[in-house]
Amino acid sequence: MANIQINESKLGKISRFNWIWSEYSVIIAFVLIYIVSALMNDRFLLLQNQLNILMQVSTIGIIALGMTLVILSGGIDLSVGSVLAMVGVFVVMALNASESIFVAVLTALAVGAFVGFLNGLLVAKAKIAPFIATLGMMAGARSIALYTTNGGSIAGQVDGFTNISNTKVGLVSLPVIIFLTLTLCVYLLMKKTRFGRYVYAVGSNEKASLLSAIRVDRIKIGVYSLCGFLVGIAALIETSRLNSISSSSSGNLYELDAIAAVIIGGTRMTGGKGKVIGTLFGVLILGVLNNTMNLMNISPHLQGLVKGLIIIIAVIFQKRN
Repeated sequence: MANIQINESKLGKISRFNWIWSEYSVIIAFVLIYIVSALMNDRFLLLQNQLNILMQVSTIGIIALGMTLVILSGGIDLSVGSVLAMVGVFVVMALNASESIFVAVLTALAVGAFVGFLNGLLVAKAKIAPFIATLGMMAGARSIALYTTNGGSIAGQVDGFTNISNTKVGLVSLPVIIFLTLTLCVYLLMKKTRFGRYVYAVGSNEKASLLSAIRVDRIKIGVYSLCGFLVGIAALIETSRLNSISSSSSGNLYELDAIAAVIIGGTRMTGGKGKVIGTLFGVLILGVLNNTMNLMNISPHLQGLVKGLIIIIAVIFQKRN
């Protein structure tokens, strides 16, 4: 009898440990990576360096929030980087033509949301696989950006446009505040609203969702539209930072970083399971790793290898849970 109680106690401790690891593994991983980074380089803990990390991850972080919604619904969006470049081109064109920052902001939000809406239509109504639909949009958006600018860059000609990315509230840059505010908004959307519950349901079991009278098509169109909207905000920040956008290089491989952040954050590629807070820490992990490698003068050509290894490790741990 005593042996049975001891075994039950051990099983209880193991199950409790598994639950803690399942719920908080990304936070534990972030703390460990942060401590190791601090020990490896004295400059890492400098306040300005910490603020730089937050600033550097803000654009990818905003895109990753949208990618989280899409992946939770069982889809994927490979077009986010190219769409960012295309939206940036249209933003600068609208800015120069109207000489109005307000018009530029509206252009970013409208074009981003519209492209996301088109992605949603292709996936939900045309029944095209998300990988194929967004791959096509990726090629199309980049092509439009290149054609519009003749393969070059386009610069803004209105004073004050750069204030969007270069304004600080105290010590914190405005893009960081926007990123954290959007993180809170998306968190509340997924945690407190019917839409959020339906996104999880569709990602977990689409057929069961249909039988439960959930408008699956509307949910899919909604998540892609929101993703596009968030890409529009990211494009606005990216464009205003340097007051220009490159049609060929801007947004290049951003989809990889966004997907990496989402997966590292614990969201399953098959959909239905994941957390917005996990994505936040996934973005921070990538930011800390990139910053540490830069401080240690590691070749930027090897940084992609590190990201790839982290994605593989994250997926392996997901399968174990």
